[in-house]
Amino acid sequence: MNAVRERTFEDSIAERGVTPLLFGIIGPSGSGKTYSALRLATGMQRVIGGEIFVIDTEADRAKHYARMFRFRHVPFAAPFAPGDYLAAIKHCVSRGAKTIVIDSMSHEHEGPGGVLEWHQREVERIMAAWRCTEEKANVPAWGKPKAARRELINYYMQVKCNFIFCFRAKDKIKIGSGKVTQMGFMPIAGEEHVFELTAKSLLLPGASGVPTWSSDQVGEKMMIKLPEQFRGLFSGAAGKPLDESIGETLARWAVGEEVLSPAENLAAQYVTCADDAAFKVLESKRAEMWKAASAADKITLKGASDNAAKRIAALAAHPNPDPTPATTVTRTENPRSDATPADGPNDTPGWVSLLTAQTDLLELERVWKECLSFFEGEVANECDAAYQTRKESLSTATEKELEF
Repeated sequence: MNAVRERTFEDSIAERGVTPLLFGIIGPSGSGKTYSALRLATGMQRVIGGEIFVIDTEADRAKHYARMFRFRHVPFAAPFAPGDYLAAIKHCVSRGAKTIVIDSMSHEHEGPGGVLEWHQREVERIMAAWRCTEEKANVPAWGKPKAARRELINYYMQVKCNFIFCFRAKDKIKIGSGKVTQMGFMPIAGEEHVFELTAKSLLLPGASGVPTWSSDQVGEKMMIKLPEQFRGLFSGAAGKPLDESIGETLARWAVGEEVLSPAENLAAQYVTCADDAAFKVLESKRAEMWKAASAADKITLKGASDNAAKRIAALAAHPNPDPTPATTVTRTENPRSDATPADGPNDTPGWVSLLTAQTDLLELERVWKECLSFFEGEVANECDAAYQTRKESLSTATEKELEF
């Protein structure tokens, strides 16, 4: 008997790196899929460069936008088997594509030569070869088409390229146990494709590119996918279409940068605001954002505004060339070295005290990041507990306290 080989493993601190983006746009005809995909792709190109390629199964429909966007057009006619899609994608990659729009991916499922048609041919072949019923041939007939689909998926998941997949959608119902369930608009596609996507947006009829991120329909709930790392991007974005700015932010995430919500971006601008004129501009932006902002965003924005107002008032009373708040914690040395940072605590009790002393969430988050940096991510349980407790306490601010 062969001896069992003992495997060895390695571990390291997890760090964000380059992650190819797989973004899905689901919607019926006329909802704005093609135009939205090109807008997103154009924004991505501003970050990652390279050429945009559009694989067009829709009888050259993408060319309708040739004067509005710059992209390379790849006409794609039937047959639409997974292997044909794979060949089209490999062509784009070989030509240096960095962003690939596939409009539409639905043909791979139900188009001429697609997986459903291939499956039916296999059913007929197996029935003749095995001399069996259609029912017995049905399951084994999926073998070849599903294997080809998996090869396609494995390729586009590994290649260093961002993808935007457009899926046609139909309004569907589900009948079972004598009951009819409204599913809503569901993508025409193999579920294997849909479930592998990083994010999925739903464009309802006449949406003009404005995505729906919540639904009461069972099927639509399953198809919409907005992962945590992108929730801030679309927070308070009701009525905003998929556009170049969203494409840029998605691409920054794909190359490893942190994605900030609109509220976080505005809060960051308050931190560097140093005079009344700049402050009034930011207050105007806050007023525009306020109605659609979440409770958490309101806390963040109000804290940033209050801190900026206090800092500007202090500067006016006592002019100082350095507007940096005196409470800023600076770490200049490795905490495990013999040197002690000039500013901020140098041990766990000191950080616990500093975290507990914070009076607003924005400052608490800033101090917490400094704490994580000081201890290189390996903070003591006491620090974590102090942070979580203080955050929960500050987050209980009432809506009255947040009135603009």
